[in-house]
Amino acid sequence: MSKKNSNVNLKNGFKDFDDLSEIYFNFKKKLNKFKPRPFVVAVSGGSDSLALSALTKAYSFEKKIKFYYVLIDHNIRKNSSKEAEKVKSLLKRKNIKLKIIFNKYKIKNNIQGEARNIRYTLLSDFCFKKNIKTILTAHNLEDQVETFFIRLSRGSGLTGLSAMKSISKLNNKIQIYRPLLEIKKKYLKKISTMIFGKYLKDPSNNNRRYLRTKIRNLKKPLNQSGINYDQIIKSINNLALSRDTLNYYFSKVFKESIKKYKNNVKIDLKKFEKLSNEFKMRIINASIKYLKKNYYDPRSKKVINLITNLEKKNFSRATLGGCIFTKKNGHLCLTKEKTRVF
Repeated sequence: MSKKNSNVNLKNGFKDFDDLSEIYFNFKKKLNKFKPRPFVVAVSGGSDSLALSALTKAYSFEKKIKFYYVLIDHNIRKNSSKEAEKVKSLLKRKNIKLKIIFNKYKIKNNIQGEARNIRYTLLSDFCFKKNIKTILTAHNLEDQVETFFIRLSRGSGLTGLSAMKSISKLNNKIQIYRPLLEIKKKYLKKISTMIFGKYLKDPSNNNRRYLRTKIRNLKKPLNQSGINYDQIIKSINNLALSRDTLNYYFSKVFKESIKKYKNNVKIDLKKFEKLSNEFKMRIINASIKYLKKNYYDPRSKKVINLITNLEKKNFSRATLGGCIFTKKNGHLCLTKEKTRVF
């Protein structure tokens, strides 16, 4: 197939399919809000990321925007490198150039969590080299609901249960944009199958040792019980509205309660003790993020345990999220925990 013919489905913007045409139209409206600049597209080889690759390629024909397609090979599974090359070959058929970055860090514990953190670190490094400000990911409606249940199982508060935002900061210079959060996975499968003929299935998605897999398997029994994802996503969106309102007030409380320095944070204990547990958790999470530049908050259970320990008279020292917590002169002080060099 020639390059000219291989791109015909993408150049017409999915006009031959009413449902997909609407998805592309809405996708295009979202990206039009950004200044004309290059993006990084996070690719895995699954139906979601291949659909995102197809949508961005179609968009590039209209707007002449540069997209960099990047896949992180963690080398966790035996055949991961072969799978990465298969994805590269699939994208090449549509004249899409894929950059494969090999992860040299060994992942031993919390495999999915650590892999996710390393993935974003390596994507950030690539963005810095290319002077790119935004990473596009293929998180979709099902991902939203699964994340909601994961956080519900861990006792998350309002912020966690509001699930993912469409835009969030990865660090001071790079943001993550999720343009497909409202799209159902079945449509992304349709796009990837129609454009690429197939997509890769990650074996870990069927591994029941992972919490996300267990929650994914709840979808069918929930539907049979009359509880569908459309209903759940409405609740998530309502929680997000409440979260946004709370964020407005929290920003004021945060400024009044803490003092930020280059290598430490001081929280006014008198003001901190008057706050609700929700705001205490937010203060601690925001302080840790300021010092450590972490993307994800510590587990809610760990933050709650810290708050409980802070109330004890014999509290002297605690660690959380790579930070050391101590009390001094009416303040709760945070400093970075020293990293051991082996």
